[in-house]
Amino acid sequence: MTKDNFKQAIVEAHQRLENLSQLASLAVEKSIGHDSPRELLQQAMTEISISLEELQQQNEELIATRHLVEAERQRYYNLFNFAPDGYLLTDATGIIQEANYAAAKLLNVRQSYLIGKPMAVFVHQTERQKFRQIMLQLQQQGQIRREELRFFHGQGITDFPAELTAIAVGDSQGKTGNLRWLFRDISDRHQQEQKIREQAALLDITTDAIIVEDLDNQILFWNQGAEKMYGWQVQEAQGKNAWEILFKETSPLLSTAQKTVIEHGTWQGELHKFTKDGKEIIIASRWTLMLDAVGLPKSILIIDTDITEKKQLETQLLRSQRLESLGILASGIAHDLNNLLTPILGVAQLLPLKYPHLDALSLQMLKILEINAKRGGDLVGQILAFAGGSEREHTIVLVSQLIEDIKRIAQQTFPKFIDINTDIAPNVGVVLGDSTELHQVLMNLVVNARDAMPNGGKLCISATKLFIDENYARMHIAATVNSYVKITVADTGVGINSEIIDQIFDPFFTTKEVGKGTGLGLSILMGIVNSHGGFVEVASQVGIGTKFQVYLPSKEGRISQVTDEIELPKGQGELILVVDDEVAITEIAKTTLEFCNYKVLTAQNGIEALNLYSQHKNEIRLVLMDMMMPIMGGETAISTMKVINPQVQIIAMSGLARSEALLETTGVDIQGFLAKPFTTNQLLNKVQKIFR
Repeated sequence: MTKDNFKQAIVEAHQRLENLSQLASLAVEKSIGHDSPRELLQQAMTEISISLEELQQQNEELIATRHLVEAERQRYYNLFNFAPDGYLLTDATGIIQEANYAAAKLLNVRQSYLIGKPMAVFVHQTERQKFRQIMLQLQQQGQIRREELRFFHGQGITDFPAELTAIAVGDSQGKTGNLRWLFRDISDRHQQEQKIREQAALLDITTDAIIVEDLDNQILFWNQGAEKMYGWQVQEAQGKNAWEILFKETSPLLSTAQKTVIEHGTWQGELHKFTKDGKEIIIASRWTLMLDAVGLPKSILIIDTDITEKKQLETQLLRSQRLESLGILASGIAHDLNNLLTPILGVAQLLPLKYPHLDALSLQMLKILEINAKRGGDLVGQILAFAGGSEREHTIVLVSQLIEDIKRIAQQTFPKFIDINTDIAPNVGVVLGDSTELHQVLMNLVVNARDAMPNGGKLCISATKLFIDENYARMHIAATVNSYVKITVADTGVGINSEIIDQIFDPFFTTKEVGKGTGLGLSILMGIVNSHGGFVEVASQVGIGTKFQVYLPSKEGRISQVTDEIELPKGQGELILVVDDEVAITEIAKTTLEFCNYKVLTAQNGIEALNLYSQHKNEIRLVLMDMMMPIMGGETAISTMKVINPQVQIIAMSGLARSEALLETTGVDIQGFLAKPFTTNQLLNKVQKIFR
């Protein structure tokens, strides 16, 4: 029952009582009537009863309505007071009139404490200007939504970011009556957002490329690492097909990778990808399948690491290890060959001296023997160069003159349809090295270039000076921070297939037909360049051509003048002890020295040499000692002789030129070194140098 209905029931009850009162008065006045007083009283009581029943009914309805209103009011209070978000009711100026339990809890105060306080006092002082702007906006627009504001209360030690929503409620005159505020603590959201920002920063800071692709290879995510690695900006890459921009052609490995990751959830392996500018790089790629909310495949997360530099270093290291192992074998062979060639060369040179009246044919045959022994020695020298054991005396070599000599030889011997050019920088300068070996290096390269151009082409030999910094040296095992001369031999020939380019420096590897190449040229070249402290790079494209770049440490200086050797210096009867396990070498050395007026004792090992030296130490003026002998090696024998007589004069001999360096590093004191095979002049000049 409404309030108006209740008032109407009261009026009607009063009307009935008024009617009864009028009837009673009329009956008294006339004392007569249709009804007796008893009947009138009965009628009045009936009317009163009806009215009372109606009033009772209406009163019950009113009570029920009041209970309903109270229940609704309690429900509203519960919703208001125990809502998880804070609610405030303020007047138009921001004075708090009502506050729920959540608001008090968020601000860490009692509810009663809030009533009558300006809302502004609970806003962080750094954001009170922003709060005033929100109040103004609320007055003008009637509402604000999802504004961020920092709440603070020093006594409650409260400080948190809040999301704020508010509406302005107008009064009967259309003015702002009060303001209703809702706010919630969004600290957790800020922490999550900060975590997401940190994770996003990590994704961009990492040098790895992080890519997300859908199952059709369309790029969904592309981090800064991917931008740096592949050159495609994020706006260029997103939405593109990854296989189209990162691969030149679809390989079976790609299809296998995608099938594996879908079936098993992960895949990893090495892929060859291409950057935006067409550079090929080697990638260690890890793929992970991403699932949607119902567990179905939706995308593939790919993490790529550029391992191009690592693979290059591994290749260089493996190549060095192969060359080192083969070099050890080559050194042993070279030593034995030099021991064989030494007496042959000695006999071929000594016989014409002892028998000057030999017929022309015999002299010619001996000359052939001498020439071939020397050629054999040069071949052994090449093997030693490959083995890294050749340590011939280095002199200043003028790079421009070296290249011009190679050009002249090539122009005289190469087919005319090969165009030969040189490009030498004016400041290219000089290098320290063996001119014969460096000549061999360049001749090998230009001959290979000629063979790569059977139908003609262009051959260019260039040289320039450059400085190698730390970054470049870090990527090349043999390089150091230094000034280098770079000699480039480039051709427009058939090129080298990328599948075999890493094998071309291996001994005995050749692409030439049987009988047209031994496969030793480039391996020997590599050994020579390494022995000069340099390194070699090669780049080639099939059908385009090949470019070899030889890097040699630069040296400032002038070319040293070569002095003529003094021929057959004679001795004064000095006693010399010759020690070698090869009888042929001791005999030819003895014969040669005796022919030139020296006295000679011989021994076949270190122990025998020590016995002889102990007996004749006062007469022996010089010891020729082989370094590699059985029973007792030369190094030990020399050290022991130095104990017996610190002034003993010793010339070390070896078929391995690097034995001289070994003696220097071990500190053994010697007066000279003679590399096998040695000529008669070399032997006599070395001995004469000691006796000067």
